[in-house]
Parts: sequence; C-alpha cells; structure tokens
Amino acid sequence: MSLVTLANLRFGHGTRLLLDGVSGSIHEGERVGLVGRNGCGKSTLFKLICGVLKPDDGEVQIARTVRIGYLEQDPKLPQEKTLRGAAAEAFASIEQLKAELEGVYERMGTAEPDELDKLMDRQVQLEGAIEAAGGYAIDHKIDAALHGLGFTDDDFDLPIKGLSGGQKARLGLARLLLSNPDLLLLDEPTNHLDIEGRRWLEDFLADEFKGSVVLISHDRWLLDRVVTRIIEIDRGVLREYPGNYAAFRELRVERMLTVERQHEKQQDKIRQEQAFIDRYKAGQRAKQARGRETRLERFKQDSLVEKHAEMGVMNLDLPDPPQMGDFAFVAENISKSFGDRVCFKNLTLSARPGDRIGIIGPNGAGKTTLVRTLLGDLEPDTGEIKRSPRLSVGWFRQTHDHLDKQVLAWEFLQNTIRSLEGSPRASEQEARNLAGAFLFTGEEQDKALGDLSGGERGRLVLASLIASAKNLLVLDEPTNHLDIPSAERLEEALDKFGDIDKSRIGGKGGHGGVLLLISHDRALLDDVCEKLVILDGDGNARVFDGTYREWEAKVKAERSAAAERAKKPAPQAKPTPQQRPAAKDGPRKDDARPGASAAPKVAAAPKVKGRFTSLPLEKIEARIADIGRELTRIDADFADPKVGSDSAKTKKLLARREELHKEQSELEEEWLRKSG
Repeated sequence: MSLVTLANLRFGHGTRLLLDGVSGSIHEGERVGLVGRNGCGKSTLFKLICGVLKPDDGEVQIARTVRIGYLEQDPKLPQEKTLRGAAAEAFASIEQLKAELEGVYERMGTAEPDELDKLMDRQVQLEGAIEAAGGYAIDHKIDAALHGLGFTDDDFDLPIKGLSGGQKARLGLARLLLSNPDLLLLDEPTNHLDIEGRRWLEDFLADEFKGSVVLISHDRWLLDRVVTRIIEIDRGVLREYPGNYAAFRELRVERMLTVERQHEKQQDKIRQEQAFIDRYKAGQRAKQARGRETRLERFKQDSLVEKHAEMGVMNLDLPDPPQMGDFAFVAENISKSFGDRVCFKNLTLSARPGDRIGIIGPNGAGKTTLVRTLLGDLEPDTGEIKRSPRLSVGWFRQTHDHLDKQVLAWEFLQNTIRSLEGSPRASEQEARNLAGAFLFTGEEQDKALGDLSGGERGRLVLASLIASAKNLLVLDEPTNHLDIPSAERLEEALDKFGDIDKSRIGGKGGHGGVLLLISHDRALLDDVCEKLVILDGDGNARVFDGTYREWEAKVKAERSAAAERAKKPAPQAKPTPQQRPAAKDGPRKDDARPGASAAPKVAAAPKVKGRFTSLPLEKIEARIADIGRELTRIDADFADPKVGSDSAKTKKLLARREELHKEQSELEEEWLRKSG
C-alpha cells in the first residue's frame, strides 16, 4: 500500500529550482534513506509532504487515515510540563481512557445494583481498550525511550523551560517515537545524540518500530543499519537505489563513471564544434558557423551532462608539518575533576607522529576537557604530561564567529595555508586547488565567507587546517554540519595528513601529524582512527588500540558475557515447589496452580510465624508468579547495552534482584507449609 505519492512535483526559491517535476512513492513498512548535498532540497521535500510548504506545481497525495510524524529542528514543547510529563503526552489518548476508568471505579463505590452492572461493563470495555493500546506498559516505554536518548532519572523532573537546545531536540524525538505514527519523517535525528543514543535509535527503528520511515541523516552507520532503499536528490531530480547506504555508494560510483564517460564525449563534441566555429566564423561559411554556434549554445544549456565534483580523487599534495621528535606528548596517570565531577582519572596516554586518536564518550563526559589538559590549557589534578617543544597545534572548534565575512573563500585559504614551494603564503592557484579538492566549485570559491552556509564555512576551515602545516590537529565534531560527500572527502584528507614518509629520515619516525578526533560519527572514527580513548561519564578512562569497529565488537562481547552471568540464578537454600519431585501417591486434587502440571505432596511443616503467614495460598502463588515475571524483566534489562554502561542502574537492578530472590525463597517456604 502506498502511503505517500509524489506526482510531478516542482518547487523552487526565486530562480533556484530545488525539485524539478519529481515523482515517487513511499510504501507501507518501508525504510527509506533520503540523501544529497546540503541545500539540495531534502528538508524541503519533507515540508511539502507534511503540508508546511505548497508545491509550485504537481501534487502530494497522502493515503486516508495515515498519521505522519515529522521531526522538526525546533520542536514545540509544553513549557509548563516536566520533561517526563511532556514525553507522556504522546499517550494522551490512553491517559484519557485511564482517567475515565478511575471515574468508573469511584462511581462503583456508591452505585445502585442496576447502575453497577453498567459500570462493570464499561470497566471491561475501558480495560480492554487500554490493554489493546499498550496502556499498561506505557511507563516502561516512556522510561526506555528517554533513557535510550541519553536522559537520566534525575532529568525526568526538569521543567521544559530550563532545558538546553540539545535536550529539547532529544525530547522532541522521544515524543515523536512514542506517538507511533504510520510514517516517520526524521530530519537529522542524531544531531544531538552521543554514540549510545545513536545505537539505541538504530535498534528502535530497525527492530521495534513497525511503521514506515524516511530518514535524512549524515550518519552512515545509521543508514546502513536501518534503510533498505536510498533516494538521492541530485540537481532537482530523484534517483532511487535499492539497498542500504553501502550498496548505494557502489551503485552510485558505477553511475557516476557512466556520467563521466558521457561528459568526456560531450566535451570532445564541443571542442570539435568550437574549432569549426572559430575557423569559419569570419569567412565564406560564416552563416553556417553562426548556425552551429547557436546549436552549440542550446546543446550546452539543455543537454550538457555535469560531472560530479566528488568523483575526482583526492590527489592533493599537503605541505609537510614540522617534525616533533619521537612523541607529541606523553601523559602518565593524569586526573581532572571539577568539584564532585570527575572527568577522568589515572589516564596514561602517548601520541607518536602519525597517530590518529579518537576520543569518545557520552555528552558532557569531559572529552574537550581531556584535550585541553593534554595540550596545556588546563593543569591536571594529578599525574604528569610531557609535550614536544616543537608542537604546532591547529584546532577545529564548533563556531567560526571570528572569521572575516567579507573575505572570499579562495582568499581565506590563500591567507591561512602554507605554500608547497616553501613560501609563507600560498599562491592563488594553490588556494583554488585546495578549495576544489574539498568540493568547492569555481563559482563557490569566489563567494564571500558571509554568503556561505555554516557547513560550507566549516568545510573551508577544515581545508585550511589540514593544509596549514600543523603537526597536531584537534578536530571537535568536524562532521556535524557536513554532508556525506564532504565527510568522505575529509576522511581522505586526514589519511594524507597522518602519512609518514620514513624513507626521508632513516625510518625512525616521520613528518606525519598527530590527530585528536572528538566525534560521535562512527564511520569517521572507524575509517580514520587507530587508537581510542573512551570516557564513560563516571570518571573512568580506557585506552584501546584498534579501530572503532573492533572496539564495538569487544564491548558487545563483554556485555554478552555480563548478561549471561546475570542470568544465572542465585543459589537456593531449598528447591522451589516446581523442582520438588511429586510424591509416590500422585498429586493432590486441590493442587491446580497455573503452570504446574503436578504439584508435590509434602509432609506437613511445623507452624512457624513469618511475614507471609497470614497470606492465603492463592495469593502466595500469585505473588510467586509476579516475582518470576519481574525477575525475567530484570534479566532482560541486564542485556540492554544502555543498562550495562550505567553503573548506578546496574547496582540498583542487582539489589532489586537479590531482594526478589529473598522474598521468593520465603514465599516458597510458606507455600510448602500451607500446601503440606
């Protein structure tokens, strides 16, 4: 069944046409990734589907009864509520049913017999409706969504008006996911999520959400895990590719090679036509030459195939950074705290030429604090750091307000990079070559910095840093505002930055720079870094020699082992009623507990006073069953990666599990006495 159909859709801003007569459809249960360069019209297409914008031409057809959930960049939230209260609004209809049910219970207390029958019928109807809507599990769903997106129990009572922009964005995403629409339109849902949050979102969309999803994201791992079809917006046209993002990359390269060959053939034709025009435009065949010139211009305008900028290989030469010696820095047993908040403790870390180190951890774990401490901006509380006296540091930060907005893009690069010829200032051609390598077209190179988007300015600053001959680069979330082709080009450049030419210095080290990368972009971390520093947010720091993919495999193995250990039952002083063998004379007639095929016949136990002595047998049996279900839920929680990484929650669950086992043991002893 088609949920959304696009028919010859056209939309533009002024003279710029974003969508040029596009058609397509989104079907029930589909997982679609929407990709394309920044500014190509992805968010515009979402707004057209939701009715926020009206097309210039064509039509958007939505199937009847389809509920669409759209993740806006600035979600509208009820300012008077708490964080958890706002999340619970996703279940407003269920809450109304529960409120009505409470009213029914109250009226039952004073109702006459005739009215009581009607109230009991209504009670059954309401309870059925609540259960069908998953109403008795909504508290668990709300908590799971909020925890998955990085909120703690302490955050639940925070007022909406006091939340940061990132917290509001995550809360808006939680409300949208909990509302369970038929079609989810997610525009960059990972922008404010750390790695654990991204992993939780992947699992939710891939395994739990049953509706359709259209996803705009620069997170390649998310696209690979969730989507089964890619739609690319390319110069106003929709192009479809089967499979996930990895499959799309392969198919797109094949198509781009075909386009490149077609482009080269067209250029040959243009050169031939231009040669004829230049030769005969002033002679006896001038009229024919003018006619061919007119046709050539029309051909260039209507039929010329453009070659993709990202198709070119990164063949850029970078200036050598100054040598730093054997180490950039050596840190031994360093710690840093701010009051009661411990960022890291007892961390030992070193960096040699060519090292590319990724620094990961939850939001607010202290990743930037660690880098500032390593480089000398902050003093460690304990430990010692030795730094090379020849360090030359380039730092990519989140904001670029210091830039002169009047300077042209190529001029900015010329003023900041070092010439390959050794002079302190690059030539215009070197600056333009660098801009082209980072996917700036000729027209974009001549724009003032103030006319570039935030993502374009970030890309320009990254280019300047990588080519500025620094021997240590710090990149703090460099891909936050980059589209995927730009992120992939950055990866190529960072590979070149880290290269070491051992032949020039006797094989003892090299000119390779050191990279410190703070990022939640798992694809970037995996492709670039060969060592990781992991901060857990509780003050613990761990160094791992290997790629991000290898680290994730190690974490999964550790969590699986922990979950298996947690599933092992605690030693029992006495066997449970179900484990005791039946007596030889067969089961008692009155033993009909649910789930038990044959209850044991046991000798009468001495009457001992306990806290469950006054409970009747059926209530003891019901409570034993309840405890079994709760223990199963706790064991399932232990398998949740989010729980495994939360030491406080793990301790709480272990304490509850021990408490339940104790209660279970006492109840079973009482059951044995009463059923004897």
